[in-house]
Amino acid sequence: MWPTLVYADARAAVDFLVKAFGFVEKALYADGDVVAHAQLDWPGGGGVMLGSPRADSSIAGLPPGVGSVYIVVDDADGLHDRAVAAGAVITQGLRDEDYGSRGFTCRDPEGVFWSFGTYGGE
Repeated sequence: MWPTLVYADARAAVDFLVKAFGFVEKALYADGDVVAHAQLDWPGGGGVMLGSPRADSSIAGLPPGVGSVYIVVDDADGLHDRAVAAGAVITQGLRDEDYGSRGFTCRDPEGVFWSFGTYGGE
């Protein structure tokens, strides 16, 4: 799956997501400050697509900075430390869950919630 998000400052969001979480910038199409489309690949597969608010977007009704994404990781502790160093706001610290996952949740600079954990589903 590829979550799609809207950011008021999509270029800054791309920079943050690459630095804080380790996404890889695959594509960025922009006209000045307006990002029509950006694709950030996740090293383990999949990724996220994002852009600036635009009236002609298929998700034009989605306000910037809204959303929640869960990503499966092998090293939640290491990613937690990287996210903190990059300025992510931790909303739920590292913890072990009853269902076997270890992970945390944080917010990016525009308010999107990002959860990372070792639980990959059934």
